[in-house]
Amino acid sequence: KQHPAVESVLFPLDETFPQYELAKKQMRGAGGLFTFILKTKKREDIVRFCESLQHIRMAVSWGGHESLVIPKCAGIKPPDFDSSNPLHRSVRMYVGLEESSYLIADLDQGLNKK
Repeated sequence: KQHPAVESVLFPLDETFPQYELAKKQMRGAGGLFTFILKTKKREDIVRFCESLQHIRMAVSWGGHESLVIPKCAGIKPPDFDSSNPLHRSVRMYVGLEESSYLIADLDQGLNKK
């Protein structure tokens, strides 16, 4: 959330989430699924970030134990990419069972290549 390449993070138990109070009432904890919006105007930057991850796989299956990412732009044809639409710049991440420091280091090196 604090990385300069990240515009925002969508996570129900983050105090800045629009329905945070509702999430607190309905959830005792939170899962490892969240979305972050990258600060970029280029689809290529998002693709480069995802492809540069060394330990976090890019996939759409959420049933395993490993951490995964999927960029929204993977399902958008390049001419239809709209950088003014935050959803087009979003990356969904599922946090698996790896050590947090391992994942943070991978995300950091990927974001710094963007």
